[in-house]
Amino acid sequence: MTEGGCLCGALRYNCDEVAAVTALHCHCKDCQRVTGSGKATVVMFPESAVSIRGDYKTFSSLGTDGSHVNRGFCGNCGSQLFTFVDEIPGHVFIKAGTMDSSAWLTVDLTCWASSAPDWLTPDPAIPAVPQNPPTN
Repeated sequence: MTEGGCLCGALRYNCDEVAAVTALHCHCKDCQRVTGSGKATVVMFPESAVSIRGDYKTFSSLGTDGSHVNRGFCGNCGSQLFTFVDEIPGHVFIKAGTMDSSAWLTVDLTCWASSAPDWLTPDPAIPAVPQNPPTN
């Protein structure tokens, strides 16, 4: 099990890393804005593999591609931890930087490479797609 949480410790979670579906670097403009950086690194899990302790607030917005994105953050310190996308039901994306240890993590894909800033170009060793990855 992997544990993680917000900056102030009021919000904690654990997740079963074996159940991780994928890990992504996302360079979309929304991820750049919410992280204050050039990308967000997120790990997708089935919701059943994640246990959240504490209350979080949600900010909902319409993504660039039209998806309905709900970002979960600590109401006390503002740390953003979770993303729920209505069009991907039953799953949660967890910000890798909120994990106590992410040594087990391997990033599978870079998405929204087309909007990566010049000062943070995608790693050429990781497959990349210009926008969201195709859904099967």
